Parts: sequence; structure tokens; C-alpha cells
Amino acid sequence: MDLGLQGKTAIVTGGASGIGAAVVHLLQQEQARPVVWDLQPADPGTSSNNVARLSVDVGDEESVQQAWRQTVSEYGPAEILVHCAAVGSGYLGFPWHNVPTSAWHRVLQVNILGMTNVATVVGRAMASSQHGAMVFLASVAGQIGSQTDPPYSASKAANINFAQCLARDLAPCGVRVNTVCPGMVRTPLNQSVWRAWADQNPQEKLTYDEWADRKIQQLVPLGRWQKAEDIASAIVFLCSDRASEITGQTLNVDGGFVMHS
Repeated sequence: MDLGLQGKTAIVTGGASGIGAAVVHLLQQEQARPVVWDLQPADPGTSSNNVARLSVDVGDEESVQQAWRQTVSEYGPAEILVHCAAVGSGYLGFPWHNVPTSAWHRVLQVNILGMTNVATVVGRAMASSQHGAMVFLASVAGQIGSQTDPPYSASKAANINFAQCLARDLAPCGVRVNTVCPGMVRTPLNQSVWRAWADQNPQEKLTYDEWADRKIQQLVPLGRWQKAEDIASAIVFLCSDRASEITGQTLNVDGGFVMHS
């Protein structure tokens, strides 16, 4: 299926690893022109090593503005934005006061204000050109009041809500905005949750794989982890002309973990 993405410039924040890197790979397969915005170097062996890359701190407004100017100058205006950049607190919230209030600041700075910074600079340009698609990576944690990492969960709920605000504002300009919520994906962020759990439960001594398998069997109807590529496929579809009538939606790619009537 031709998704009509050939030659389109696509900004992918957090594109150096995990789901972001999988998005970059699929965009390359569709012959789009991804530009990675990320503070971290690309993981060895990922396609992110072979694409345009700018060092960007999404939580810093000036860094985002500078990256936008450089992207437009070198690669042309972006028709696609995929925002994957996010951080967790590094704490396990069972209960929430296990997470010190100081740990909230960086999470909210990156996950909420980072989205705001990116959406503002890219959204204004897309509104002016009367064309574009934005997809924001949230999480099922933002829909269920997950105790696993309360700052992260709260920030993902904010991402979902703000994306809906953007979708309403930008629809008259022909710009679509959607959110994709992964379920259980083996990413560095998920492994950090396991480490925090292991620190609090040293008596159980479960390996990451053992902990992960137990969690999946308890929570996910399909009984398996989602892959980064599964999430990326949904994201790239929503960026394409095949999804031209889809905006303001939240799509869960989670093996049935969260079901809506």
C-alpha cells in the first residue's frame, strides 16, 4: 500500500532509539525524509544512524526554535511531525509518595512543556501552509491512572488532552493531529520501570524477562508484548494521506489492555 509519503520531510523527536527509531525506519521505507530531533546518540544498528539528525532538548524552547530554523533551512518545511521524546521519573509509584516531588519537574518539563514547545513552532508553520499531520506518542498509562510512574502517567494524560485541543484548533487549517498510546513495549523506559520495581522488591529477585512475562500475562488479553514496530506502523499510517479523515483521535496499540465501548 502506497501511503503517499515519498519526499515529505518528517520531524521525529526522540527518533534515536525505541519507538522513535522504528518510526524513522518505516518512514525511510516509505521514501519520506525523516529528520531526527534527539539529545541522545542513535542506538547502534538502528536506521537513525543514517538519517539527518539534530541535537535538540525539547524541554528548552530556544533549542526547539533553533532546530526548526535549521530543519527548514537544510531540509525544507516539515509536513509531518512525530513527537516521541519523553522521560520517566525513575521511581516506582506504589504509592505515589514514593516519588519525591523533585522528580516531577523534569518529567513535566520534557513531557508536557516539550510537547508544547514542539507543537507551537511546528503547528504555526503547518497552519500557515494549510497542510500537515502531527502524531504524538502518549501511553495507556495516561488513560488508566497507572500507579507505576505517577509523573509519567499524568504527563501522558496531558499529552492526550492537549493533542485534542490542537486537533480542534488546527482542523480549519487542514492540519490533522492524533495520539498513539502504546501498551507494553520493550523499551529503555520500560526497563527503567523494572529496575525501580526490583529496587523496591529485592526479595523476589525476578529478572527483567521474568518480570515482563508475569506482567504481560496478568494485564494483556493478547498475552504478548507489543513491538516498537507495531506502534510505528500505526503512527506512520496516521501521518499518511490514507488517514486523511482521522483527527483528534487516540489510538491504543496495546494488545487489548485498554478497551473502550
